[in-house]
Amino acid sequence: MTTNWLVFDYGGVISRHTDALPDLANRMGAGLADFESAYWAGRDLYDRGCSDLEYWRALGSRFGVTVDEELSATLTEIDIAGWLHTDEDTVALLAELAAAGARLALLSNAPVSFGRVAERQPWTAHFEHLVFSGDLRIAKPDPEIWTALAATLRASEADCLFIDDREVNVAGALEAGMRAQLWSSAARLRPELVRFAGGS
Repeated sequence: MTTNWLVFDYGGVISRHTDALPDLANRMGAGLADFESAYWAGRDLYDRGCSDLEYWRALGSRFGVTVDEELSATLTEIDIAGWLHTDEDTVALLAELAAAGARLALLSNAPVSFGRVAERQPWTAHFEHLVFSGDLRIAKPDPEIWTALAATLRASEADCLFIDDREVNVAGALEAGMRAQLWSSAARLRPELVRFAGGS
Protein backbone atom coordinates (compact mmCIF):
# COMPACT_ATOMS: atom_id res chain seq x y z
CA MET A 1 0.00 0.00 0.00
CA THR A 2 1.24 3.49 -0.85
CA THR A 3 2.50 5.63 2.02
CA ASN A 4 1.14 8.77 0.33
CA TRP A 5 -1.92 10.41 1.82
CA LEU A 6 -4.47 12.50 -0.03
CA VAL A 7 -5.99 14.91 2.48
CA PHE A 8 -9.19 16.65 1.43
CA ASP A 9 -10.97 19.70 2.77
CA TYR A 10 -14.76 19.39 2.98
CA GLY A 11 -16.62 22.66 2.34
CA GLY A 12 -16.25 23.82 -1.26
CA VAL A 13 -14.42 20.61 -2.24
CA ILE A 14 -16.51 17.59 -1.26
CA SER A 15 -19.57 19.69 -0.52
CA ARG A 16 -21.19 22.62 -2.23
CA HIS A 17 -21.40 25.79 -0.20
CA THR A 18 -24.33 25.98 2.18
CA ASP A 19 -27.81 26.84 0.95
CA ALA A 20 -29.16 27.35 4.48
CA LEU A 21 -28.37 31.02 5.02
CA PRO A 22 -31.72 32.43 3.83
CA ASP A 23 -33.64 30.12 6.19
CA LEU A 24 -31.30 30.89 9.09
CA ALA A 25 -31.57 34.64 8.47
CA ASN A 26 -35.35 34.36 8.42
CA ARG A 27 -35.33 32.53 11.77
CA MET A 28 -33.28 35.38 13.20
CA GLY A 29 -35.52 38.04 11.64
CA ALA A 30 -32.45 39.45 9.89
CA GLY A 31 -31.70 40.63 6.37
CA LEU A 32 -29.68 38.09 4.41
CA ALA A 33 -26.64 40.33 3.83
CA ASP A 34 -26.39 41.35 7.49
CA PHE A 35 -26.92 37.80 8.67
CA GLU A 36 -24.34 36.36 6.29
CA SER A 37 -21.73 38.83 7.54
CA ALA A 38 -22.45 37.89 11.17
CA TYR A 39 -22.58 34.17 10.35
CA TRP A 40 -19.04 34.19 8.97
CA ALA A 41 -17.65 36.63 11.54
CA GLY A 42 -18.31 34.16 14.34
CA ARG A 43 -17.50 31.00 12.45
CA ASP A 44 -13.84 30.77 13.40
CA LEU A 45 -14.63 30.34 17.10
CA TYR A 46 -17.35 27.82 16.23
CA ASP A 47 -14.87 25.84 14.13
CA ARG A 48 -12.46 25.92 17.08
CA GLY A 49 -14.84 24.13 19.40
CA CYS A 50 -17.22 26.63 20.97
CA SER A 51 -20.63 25.12 21.58
CA ASP A 52 -23.66 25.41 19.32
CA LEU A 53 -25.46 27.47 21.95
CA GLU A 54 -22.54 29.87 22.35
CA TYR A 55 -22.34 30.42 18.61
CA TRP A 56 -26.05 31.02 18.03
CA ARG A 57 -26.42 33.21 21.11
CA ALA A 58 -23.59 35.41 19.83
CA LEU A 59 -25.37 35.72 16.48
CA GLY A 60 -28.71 36.31 18.15
CA SER A 61 -27.28 39.17 20.18
CA ARG A 62 -26.43 40.95 16.92
CA PHE A 63 -30.10 40.94 15.94
CA GLY A 64 -31.82 41.30 19.29
CA VAL A 65 -32.88 37.65 19.40
CA THR A 66 -32.68 35.57 22.58
CA VAL A 67 -31.49 32.09 21.66
CA ASP A 68 -32.48 29.29 24.02
CA GLU A 69 -31.56 25.60 23.83
CA GLU A 70 -34.55 24.78 21.62
CA LEU A 71 -33.84 27.51 19.07
CA SER A 72 -30.13 26.67 19.12
CA ALA A 73 -30.93 23.03 18.29
CA THR A 74 -33.20 24.10 15.43
CA LEU A 75 -30.62 26.48 13.97
CA THR A 76 -27.89 23.85 14.30
CA GLU A 77 -30.00 21.28 12.46
CA ILE A 78 -30.73 23.70 9.61
CA ASP A 79 -27.09 24.77 9.44
CA ILE A 80 -25.75 21.22 9.29
CA ALA A 81 -28.28 20.20 6.63
CA GLY A 82 -27.15 23.13 4.49
CA TRP A 83 -23.60 21.78 4.39
CA LEU A 84 -24.48 18.16 3.56
CA HIS A 85 -25.03 18.64 -0.20
CA THR A 86 -22.06 16.93 -1.82
CA ASP A 87 -20.59 17.44 -5.27
CA GLU A 88 -21.30 14.30 -7.30
CA ASP A 89 -18.10 14.55 -9.36
CA THR A 90 -15.94 14.86 -6.26
CA VAL A 91 -17.64 11.93 -4.51
CA ALA A 92 -17.16 9.82 -7.66
CA LEU A 93 -13.47 10.75 -7.69
CA LEU A 94 -13.13 9.76 -4.01
CA ALA A 95 -14.69 6.38 -4.78
CA GLU A 96 -12.31 5.88 -7.71
CA LEU A 97 -9.27 6.81 -5.64
CA ALA A 98 -10.28 4.56 -2.75
CA ALA A 99 -10.95 1.64 -5.08
CA ALA A 100 -7.47 2.09 -6.53
CA GLY A 101 -5.92 1.82 -3.05
CA ALA A 102 -5.39 5.50 -2.29
CA ARG A 103 -5.11 6.47 1.36
CA LEU A 104 -7.62 9.23 2.02
CA ALA A 105 -8.06 11.56 4.99
CA LEU A 106 -10.27 14.54 5.67
CA LEU A 107 -9.19 17.76 7.40
CA SER A 108 -12.09 20.15 7.82
CA ASN A 109 -12.65 23.35 9.72
CA ALA A 110 -16.02 22.43 11.18
CA PRO A 111 -17.95 22.55 14.47
CA VAL A 112 -18.11 19.47 16.68
CA SER A 113 -21.82 18.96 15.98
CA PHE A 114 -21.24 18.94 12.23
CA GLY A 115 -18.44 16.41 12.62
CA ARG A 116 -20.73 13.95 14.39
CA VAL A 117 -23.28 14.14 11.57
CA ALA A 118 -20.66 14.06 8.82
CA GLU A 119 -19.22 10.84 10.23
CA ARG A 120 -22.48 9.08 9.35
CA GLN A 121 -22.56 10.18 5.69
CA PRO A 122 -21.99 7.56 2.95
CA TRP A 123 -18.98 9.34 1.40
CA THR A 124 -16.97 8.94 4.61
CA ALA A 125 -16.57 5.23 3.88
CA HIS A 126 -13.79 6.19 1.46
CA PHE A 127 -11.69 7.76 4.24
CA GLU A 128 -9.38 6.17 6.78
CA HIS A 129 -9.36 9.27 8.99
CA LEU A 130 -11.76 12.18 9.53
CA VAL A 131 -10.23 15.14 11.38
CA PHE A 132 -12.43 18.08 12.42
CA SER A 133 -11.08 21.32 13.83
CA GLY A 134 -13.79 21.56 16.48
CA ASP A 135 -12.55 18.35 18.08
CA LEU A 136 -8.95 19.61 18.12
CA ARG A 137 -9.89 23.16 19.18
CA ILE A 138 -7.45 24.45 16.56
CA ALA A 139 -8.17 25.28 12.94
CA LYS A 140 -6.57 25.67 9.55
CA PRO A 141 -4.20 27.31 8.86
CA ASP A 142 -2.74 27.15 12.40
CA PRO A 143 0.68 25.47 12.33
CA GLU A 144 -0.42 23.09 15.10
CA ILE A 145 -3.16 21.54 12.99
CA TRP A 146 -0.73 20.15 10.43
CA THR A 147 1.31 18.56 13.21
CA ALA A 148 -1.85 17.03 14.67
CA LEU A 149 -2.87 15.73 11.24
CA ALA A 150 0.51 14.09 10.61
CA ALA A 151 0.38 12.46 14.05
CA THR A 152 -3.11 11.10 13.36
CA LEU A 153 -1.97 9.66 10.02
CA ARG A 154 1.35 8.44 11.47
CA ALA A 155 2.96 9.97 8.42
CA SER A 156 5.46 12.66 7.62
CA GLU A 157 4.19 15.95 6.22
CA ALA A 158 6.04 15.21 2.97
CA ASP A 159 3.87 12.12 2.46
CA CYS A 160 0.70 14.25 2.32
CA LEU A 161 -0.95 16.12 -0.52
CA PHE A 162 -3.52 18.52 0.89
CA ILE A 163 -6.40 19.85 -1.23
CA ASP A 164 -8.41 22.91 -0.20
CA ASP A 165 -10.43 25.65 -1.90
CA ARG A 166 -8.87 28.44 0.20
CA GLU A 167 -5.44 29.77 -0.69
CA VAL A 168 -4.60 30.61 2.95
CA ASN A 169 -5.02 26.95 3.93
CA VAL A 170 -3.00 25.72 0.95
CA ALA A 171 -0.23 28.15 1.96
CA GLY A 172 -0.36 26.86 5.54
CA ALA A 173 0.05 23.26 4.40
CA LEU A 174 2.98 24.18 2.18
CA GLU A 175 4.67 25.99 5.08
CA ALA A 176 4.27 22.85 7.17
CA GLY A 177 6.16 20.80 4.57
CA MET A 178 3.20 19.17 2.84
CA ARG A 179 2.47 19.19 -0.81
CA ALA A 180 -0.72 21.15 -1.42
CA GLN A 181 -3.04 21.99 -4.26
CA LEU A 182 -5.75 24.64 -4.61
CA TRP A 183 -9.02 22.94 -5.53
CA SER A 184 -10.53 23.73 -8.91
CA SER A 185 -12.61 20.71 -9.91
CA ALA A 186 -12.57 16.93 -9.81
CA ALA A 187 -11.97 16.73 -13.56
CA ARG A 188 -8.99 19.10 -13.53
CA LEU A 189 -7.21 17.62 -10.52
CA ARG A 190 -7.94 13.96 -11.16
CA PRO A 191 -4.69 13.15 -13.07
CA GLU A 192 -2.47 14.70 -10.39
CA LEU A 193 -4.36 13.05 -7.53
CA VAL A 194 -4.31 9.62 -9.18
CA ARG A 195 -0.59 9.97 -9.84
CA PHE A 196 0.19 11.02 -6.25
CA ALA A 197 -1.98 8.29 -4.78
CA GLY A 198 0.00 5.76 -6.80
CA GLY A 199 3.19 6.84 -5.05
CA SER A 200 4.75 9.07 -7.70
